[in-house]
Amino acid sequence: MSEHDCTTNPLVPGSQTSPAQDITAEYLRSILNYEPATGIFTWKVGSANQVKAGNIAGCQNGHGYLRIKVQSRLYKAHRLAWLHVNGEWPKGQIDHINRNRSDNRIANLRDVSRKQNLQNAGKYSNNTSGHSGVYWCKQSSKWVAQIMHNQKQIYLGCFTAIEEALSARKAGELKYWGAHRAD
Repeated sequence: MSEHDCTTNPLVPGSQTSPAQDITAEYLRSILNYEPATGIFTWKVGSANQVKAGNIAGCQNGHGYLRIKVQSRLYKAHRLAWLHVNGEWPKGQIDHINRNRSDNRIANLRDVSRKQNLQNAGKYSNNTSGHSGVYWCKQSSKWVAQIMHNQKQIYLGCFTAIEEALSARKAGELKYWGAHRAD
């Protein structure tokens, strides 16, 4: 058995939290340790199902997120980290600032709207410039800068030099996205 275990979880005797309800910060803290500097959860208590106190909790899913099973329900570790530290569930989505889905250090997490989270998405695999919102247009032989805002594609300009297109994109991010722009 590996150190990581997401197939089972310990149940604290006398807990009033049912599996169908969201767990509380108090309950979470009673069964899991969370290290904010590393983002790692470890079990405080063991169970009959091969989970031992001190084991690292959670497994990575197919999309790169860590999930932890608590009371027969799978939770994303980044949401549990937010609850553990802040004492309440996030109001929106949890964004991994550095875009690493398994990096659950609290300094790397922020509570944002869906729109803000999408703005921090990485570039597409077919991206030719290496930067989101900037691509090479074969027809004009120039760099094009664009940005999505309120579900609309906004054209920012066509440029001879990639640096000009990148500058236009950054200006567009500040104008349309403000403080939550992707860096």
